Amino acid sequence: MNYSEIMIRYGELSTKGKNKMRFVKKLSQNIKEALSIYPDVQIYCDRDRGHVYLNGTDYQAVSTSLKKIFGIQSFAPSYKIEKSVPALKEAVQAIMKNIYQEGMTFKIAARRSDHSFELDSRDLNHVLGDAVFTAIPTIQVQMKKPDITLRVEIRTDAAYISHEEIKGAGGLPVGTSGRGVLMLSGGIDSPVAGYLALKRGVEIEVVHFASPPYTSPGALKKAHDLTRKLTVFGGNITFIEVPFTEIQEEIKEKAPEAYLMTLTRRFMMRITDRIREKRDAMVIINGESLGQVASQTLESMQAINAVTNTPVIRPVVTMDKLEIIDIAQDIDTFAISIQPFEDCCTIFAPDRPKTNPKIKNVEKYEALMDLEGLVERAVTGIMVMEITPKEEVKDDVDSLIEDLL
Repeated sequence: MNYSEIMIRYGELSTKGKNKMRFVKKLSQNIKEALSIYPDVQIYCDRDRGHVYLNGTDYQAVSTSLKKIFGIQSFAPSYKIEKSVPALKEAVQAIMKNIYQEGMTFKIAARRSDHSFELDSRDLNHVLGDAVFTAIPTIQVQMKKPDITLRVEIRTDAAYISHEEIKGAGGLPVGTSGRGVLMLSGGIDSPVAGYLALKRGVEIEVVHFASPPYTSPGALKKAHDLTRKLTVFGGNITFIEVPFTEIQEEIKEKAPEAYLMTLTRRFMMRITDRIREKRDAMVIINGESLGQVASQTLESMQAINAVTNTPVIRPVVTMDKLEIIDIAQDIDTFAISIQPFEDCCTIFAPDRPKTNPKIKNVEKYEALMDLEGLVERAVTGIMVMEITPKEEVKDDVDSLIEDLL
């Protein structure tokens, strides 16, 4: 027998009460976009379950895609069976013979949504359990934590049987919690912050600061590649490149070395907030982790935050580095993040940055600069592109040679 569908359980969406269908509709849309690469697959989501009809498509490939979609608690590949007692008995016997190993325990978990069916759930459990004993006389029943749980669902169109429960990504469907702007450097932390924001249903756009010639094309490609890794969890992502060379040179010329990082981060926050406003986003997201580097003390965060009233979400703020690395490895961003390309936060990093910057001192140094003009020119010079899960392959030989050089 081949699987005919994959049945999806929503998990956290079940707690949304009267708003539940808004979340279900968004999840359905996200599933359809993620599975659009499988032309024969059909998706239907009702209030309680989602259904992916395979129509001959390999269920393992579809399962791999489903594992990365936020809003799915678990899913189960299922067999479609004729809705009759003889057919169900024959099916459970065939399935159990195929998966049973010596010493395994089992239970039948029947659910009857079609109340016109001749047996209720309790009777169905007994009849199908007896059928399993007939096929495998030595098998034992275990009601709590059995090795095999055979789930049988009687619906209007047919009966469905499943035994394999696959854990989903959990969280909320991307797009149900508004839009945020992610400040993506090239390090380990900010992609993880973006992933965690996506998991809570936030649609993200990425802002990346580039300072050529101090930062290289390799550093920019690294940021593109990190963003592409995040697209598998939330679909296409808008990538916004900000020209930052003029600002960094101005800061280096006008301010003492100890304050370079604080001033740099304040400019980045101002620019990101201006972009957020233009893009109709609600929050700023970054990868700051408390105490990890000098610019991430509470005093530094306070001085940097002072330039905006917009909420700044820091998903990894309480995590230590090893916890963040574990997630980065799970989402496949770690190997990219450790590539040796410098970003804007490292090229002029002082040896002894100020860990307790005074706002009055920061404002004094900023008064020496054309603050508004610098911010406006940076925002005006942004470059916007769409990052998709699949990288575009260059067929221009000159472009390939240029990249290699």
